Amino acid sequence: MIAHCLFEQSGTFKKEFLKLGYKAIDYDIENRFNETDIEVDIFEEIEKAYRNEKSIFDKMKEEDIILAFFPCTRFENQIGLAFRGENYSFRNWNNIKKLKYDLILHKSLNEFYEKITKLAIIIYERNLKMIIENPYSEQHYLKRYWCIKPTIIDYDRRENGDYFKKPTQYWFINCQPKYNYIFEPIIKKENKTIAQEKYGIERSLISEEYANRFIRENIIEENDI
Repeated sequence: MIAHCLFEQSGTFKKEFLKLGYKAIDYDIENRFNETDIEVDIFEEIEKAYRNEKSIFDKMKEEDIILAFFPCTRFENQIGLAFRGENYSFRNWNNIKKLKYDLILHKSLNEFYEKITKLAIIIYERNLKMIIENPYSEQHYLKRYWCIKPTIIDYDRRENGDYFKKPTQYWFINCQPKYNYIFEPIIKKENKTIAQEKYGIERSLISEEYANRFIRENIIEENDI
């Protein structure tokens, strides 16, 4: 099995797979952490694969596992506030400016929704195995407007060794969690907080301990733990 980690320039899950003896590859358009093995526009690769053109998905096999840490900035709760013009930073905007921003925002949201949906279709059609990760909330866009339901919802990542309570959901496509038992103590880390105005990498990093435990509990066979 090879682990293909999409949108994961941090290398966190990749390095934990390597520690456990598996080959792992990181794919991302950026390389801020010097961990990206294949620098590529994954959105463009999704479009090419959807059109049955040559893409990174051609080398992925049925026995492999794909982890997609899909960008979430257009699916989280804050998107509703932005559409309604209720973000604090919009307090001095008039309705014309808010409406013009709504058009830009809706176009971006539609693009993200199309990409993740096409990605899921590609995986189903090629009979590949994939786990998609995204934040969880009652108002999350995919929870409300996607036909695939999350397989696992982790309401408090600190319970499994992460720095953040941040609820997270996982969709398992063409595979199921192993639900292996890990008989090891978990030392709770000091809770980290990130300012609401910060987005991207700082708000999405996962600890090495959490990644390692998730892999051993849910992805690899029990006799490989």
